[in-house]
Amino acid sequence: MKGKGERPVLTIAGAMSGTSLDGVDIAVIETDGTDVLRFGKTANRRYTPNEQAQIRAAFGLWPGDGRVPAAARVVEAAHADAMAGLDAVTALGFHGQTLAHDPQNGRTHQAGDGACLSDTLGLPVIWDFRSADMALGGHGAPLAPFYHWALARRLRALAPIAFLDLGGMGTISWVDPTSDAPEADGALMAFDTGPATAPLDDLMRVRRAGRYDTDGAQTSAGTADMAAVAAFLDDGYFLKMPPKSLDRNAFPYLVPAFETLSVEDALATLAACAAASVAQALSFLPQVPARVLVSGGGRHNRGLMAALGAALPCPVAPVETAGLDGDALEAQAIAYLAARVALGMTTSAPGTTGVPAAVGGGQVSGDLRLDR
Repeated sequence: MKGKGERPVLTIAGAMSGTSLDGVDIAVIETDGTDVLRFGKTANRRYTPNEQAQIRAAFGLWPGDGRVPAAARVVEAAHADAMAGLDAVTALGFHGQTLAHDPQNGRTHQAGDGACLSDTLGLPVIWDFRSADMALGGHGAPLAPFYHWALARRLRALAPIAFLDLGGMGTISWVDPTSDAPEADGALMAFDTGPATAPLDDLMRVRRAGRYDTDGAQTSAGTADMAAVAAFLDDGYFLKMPPKSLDRNAFPYLVPAFETLSVEDALATLAACAAASVAQALSFLPQVPARVLVSGGGRHNRGLMAALGAALPCPVAPVETAGLDGDALEAQAIAYLAARVALGMTTSAPGTTGVPAAVGGGQVSGDLRLDR
């Protein structure tokens, strides 16, 4: 089947495993590399506590460290499990598990070998989306903005909107839906805003209060220390012009800084820090978006969402209010990028990663046939 631009329409799966280590999300879409024509099946494979521990033990490590292979095997096996029952796809887009990201020194590390996964699945795997961008001087992140541009088109947005992903770190994509292509000048501006759920989860573990704050109940019950939030915004990252990106552990001082506060007040303060960093990020955008649509696990935290609503000068709502699936969106983004790699299209641009010119990244492992 051909798309609007006479390119083939691909039925393609994407897989994502975020720094929260909840598990592997799989999502299938149909796309011609420009428009998202249909959303398909989704699946999730949770990590066990032991698997989480093995991966977490490799956070911050680089290839060659003896602890990395065990984490990579866990990642590959979990992805293979997650793909069970999802057939009739052209290929799998595989992001891997980010263990370390150091854009200042042109390094990034995602655990998991796409070639091994392709052999296991008997399916072409498209992977390693960041390396080509970083080799040319880009940050290699964020990756999802090109997909956000496609979603804005699908939503028939008439004015610029923003997509805010609240994973371990916050990432914002400002989209001009009238642009002809995601790599066009002015189509996108994207960068990491600051901390999101990572310090909240870390605080819960450090205080032995649970794995995470379910629905944000404890965050909502606390009172934020706004003087501490103001001091946090003195971090030099928030004055730095985009492009910019962060590692999951970019703010290691945050959790210890609030050890004298109750769990509830510390969580509320961390949520206020996250919201304040997003508000600061809006000052870098070409214009205030008509609305901010929120994806990622942070959208389930009532306290964090309330803090965002209070901090931002525009409407804020979960992506579900626009008819989208926030649990599948990141995996869908990887599927979209994989389709663009398969079709020889670009995957990042100056407005998304700071790369000097639009570039197509990704490796293809296995026999990729676009006619199936």
